Amino acid sequence: MQTPWPPLPTTAPKDIEWRLPRHARSVGRARALFREQAASWGLPQDVTDTAELLLSELMTNAYRHARVPAGREIWARCMVTENRIRVTVTDANDTFPSPGAASLDAESGRGLALVAALADDWSAARRDCGIGKEVWFELEVSDC
Repeated sequence: MQTPWPPLPTTAPKDIEWRLPRHARSVGRARALFREQAASWGLPQDVTDTAELLLSELMTNAYRHARVPAGREIWARCMVTENRIRVTVTDANDTFPSPGAASLDAESGRGLALVAALADDWSAARRDCGIGKEVWFELEVSDC
């Protein structure tokens, strides 16, 4: 019997990227795609919940604050290694995010503070191609 070429993967890939339009609906779409992928990878529920929240914050920042020409996309990438998950959100704007000080009654402005408080590590960097930036966070993962 002949084996199929190329060989079929025995496990789900642990690196995935989504390219979404710069639109408010893309935030919810990214969360749904992430939840589905996290389940297929068997990520622990607490890690999935935290990563989904932080992904939502970074996607919201990219949608709301990245002033770019029409048609530009927001990219979200998730990679799982033996003990960490890294989620990266990329947009075409060069302005780096900075945590703000939201007032007690403000309805927004706490996204990066949440990322800083809940992630094991996070940062931002210019893209290698020179257009835009990527903002990422990492969470420790056990039992995946």
